[in-house]
Amino acid sequence: MSASIPTSGIHGLMAEFESPTTLVAAANKTREAGYVDVDAYSPIPIEELHHAIGFKNTKLPLMVLIGGLLGGTGGFSLEYWVSAIAYPLNVGGKPLVSWPMFIPVTFECTILGAALTAVFGMFMLNKLPQPYHPVFNNPRFAMASRNRFFLCIEATDQQFDLDKTRAFLDTLGAHEVTTVAE
Repeated sequence: MSASIPTSGIHGLMAEFESPTTLVAAANKTREAGYVDVDAYSPIPIEELHHAIGFKNTKLPLMVLIGGLLGGTGGFSLEYWVSAIAYPLNVGGKPLVSWPMFIPVTFECTILGAALTAVFGMFMLNKLPQPYHPVFNNPRFAMASRNRFFLCIEATDQQFDLDKTRAFLDTLGAHEVTTVAE
């Protein structure tokens, strides 16, 4: 950060673009320039944008796998406990623990555990619900849900300097560059 220009009270600088291709190109150039704390906003999903701004892989698939395994193990353990320990009933000479009859409950508990982990994990990793974010202070940001594309370089970035970053964003072909207040 620059010592000459105070950045307290500033979340970052936001550049507005008119098309998804210019946003992706700007995000690539931003990452190549060494900016790390970057976020992009778009009214439509853009597959290339994920890679352009340098998102890291998420932990959600591993969390869902662990949730499914725990759910399946819990379902099987419940069936085992009920059939062999809590209420052992010998019906027709069948074994108390007959794993084929445990398959439906185990399967359903696996799906339930994975689904609940996916939902709550997504909320946790996306930091939702988030009723306030500093980009909402930008009056032009309302267009992000219609037809505009935004790239924000946050003030927490190591290379962030208010004047240099603004000049850099101007070179990317941005329609407008605005300061985002905290």
